[in-house]
This record gives sequence, structure tokens and C-alpha cells, in this order.
Amino acid sequence: MISIYLHGESWAHRLPASLKLLVVAIGSLILFRVQDFWVFLPCLAVVVGLYASLGREGLMQLKLLRGLSMFLAILLGLHWFSGTFFEGVTVVLRLIVMILAANFVSITTRMDDMLEAVQPLFKPLQWLGMSPRRPALGVTLVLRFAPHMLEVFSMLREAYQARSGAKNSWRLLAPFAIQSLRMSDNVAEALKARGGAEGLSR
Repeated sequence: MISIYLHGESWAHRLPASLKLLVVAIGSLILFRVQDFWVFLPCLAVVVGLYASLGREGLMQLKLLRGLSMFLAILLGLHWFSGTFFEGVTVVLRLIVMILAANFVSITTRMDDMLEAVQPLFKPLQWLGMSPRRPALGVTLVLRFAPHMLEVFSMLREAYQARSGAKNSWRLLAPFAIQSLRMSDNVAEALKARGGAEGLSR
């Protein structure tokens, strides 16, 4: 299956997946309540520093933001037209920090480790005779492949720009949807070959 995991033995790779997910979850809840524009600047610096601690390959992962640029620009433009520009900047910075933090967890955590960290959240399903591993796998796949889909959109946009000269267009939606469906089929086939959720193990 497609993986965005960055192989390495850094300090971030050695941290437990459950701890990383917990820190990102709590941090996101806190940032949602923060409205001060200046708070997000040091937060962004810290997140970029985390990527820098992984070396050159870690910094290259920041290209994820290229796939978000159109969405962030539209969001900022809407706030500008409504007269709340600085509020829009705060919203954009919040999204950038949260997305980069979540992506940092994805590139430094093996998929099976993330699956084992998420699975205890669904333990109560065992009381109903259901497997907690299946919904845990669903959550894990979302966490794993959301950054990858942003990268796919970024590559499609670059290809469109090379052909037409325009940076963004609604015409990108169709090939992006096709790529998403194709990737879903590939992931489904790979999971089936491995025995489904129960077949994914160390």
C-alpha cells in the first residue's frame, strides 16, 4: 500500500504512537480555543523545527502545504472580503499548524503502531460482539492517507500549471476524484490480500 512513512531512527520515531496522537489531539483542542494571532507564530516555528529535526528529508515533507495553498487562499480571501482579514490569518495559521502536526505523526509512525494506538478507543465494541480492529483501521487510514491526498492534489496542480500556465482551476476536481477512487481500490485490494483488518499485524 502507499505509505508516507519516513523511515528513520530519530527521537520522533522512537516515541510511542499513543503519546504522539494524544499530544496532537490535546494541542488541537487548545488551539481551537485560541484566538490570538501572535500565539500561532511560535507554534508554527515549533512545528517547522520538528520537521527540521528529521533532517533534509523531514523538511521536504513541508511541501504538503502546496496542496493546501488554493484552499487557504480562498479562505483568506473570504475573510478579507468580509472585513475580518486578521481573523482569517489566525484561522489559516491554525489550520497549517494542526495539519503539519498531524502529518508529522504520520511520517514518524508505522501504520501498525498507529493502529495499535487507536484500537483501545474502540474496545467497548467488543461488548456488542464487534471487532474493534475494523473501525480502528478506518481511523488509521484516514490519518495516514489525508496528507497523501494533499500531495496528490499538489502534483495535479503542478502538472496543470505546466500545461496551461494557470495555477488553479475547478478542472482539477475530476482528475483528483479519479485518483482518489483509484487509490481507494488499490488500498482495498491490498487489505484484502493481507486478510483485511485482522490480517494487518507485525
